[in-house]
Amino acid sequence: MKIRCLLVDDEPHALAVLRAHIAMVPMLDVVGQCQNAIAAFEVLQQQPVDLLFLDIKMPKLLGTDFLKTLRNPPRVIFTTAYRDYALEAFELDAIDYLLKPVSLERFIKAIGKVYSLENTAPTALPPVETLPTSHEAFLYFRVDRKMVKVFQKDILYIESLKDYVRIVTTARQLVAKQTITSLEEMLPEEKFLRIHRSYIISADKIESYTPQHLYIAGKELPIGRNYKHELVKALKLTLE
Repeated sequence: MKIRCLLVDDEPHALAVLRAHIAMVPMLDVVGQCQNAIAAFEVLQQQPVDLLFLDIKMPKLLGTDFLKTLRNPPRVIFTTAYRDYALEAFELDAIDYLLKPVSLERFIKAIGKVYSLENTAPTALPPVETLPTSHEAFLYFRVDRKMVKVFQKDILYIESLKDYVRIVTTARQLVAKQTITSLEEMLPEEKFLRIHRSYIISADKIESYTPQHLYIAGKELPIGRNYKHELVKALKLTLE
């Protein structure tokens, strides 16, 4: 039996991160997403929800205050960038309190608590070790009104186009409406590196480099001055 989830957050990239994590766990089903508490209230009146992923600092009404208004609330996992509300959150019987950006491992631990409370057999939730590795992991991108699956192992690099990104893979190029910063938070940092304000690269696809550029699939990509230090540290490159 699937757990029906409602996502409530006013930050689109935070919603995208949650959806990406949820896609890795087959037993979870997203029945809706909202950017404020009022919209979430309407969804809760219209359909059953088992688990609420709830941001705290939102316009008009805090997530904690919203939860207090619900007579029979579903189980709740708070997702927030602020540590200050942790005590209040647990006083409201929250299952967990996840700090943004939410890592996949921390997310899985929280979902494990949900399954324990639902008296689900331990085998129902695959352990972190059996979830897809970075070579099997994938993301969905909205392209021409369709959600297109892209395996992380196929990504060469990603280019920012203001409010859009170009995802260049081994077989094709896609343009999706998403910011490069939100996408950076969804990718594993040990595999993907921001080398410039406009570029993220797959570390194992680097063919060669100079102090100013990296080359991937014959494409010359600039190394931004503000990103050089982290690049040297991560890949042990010599960029002098």
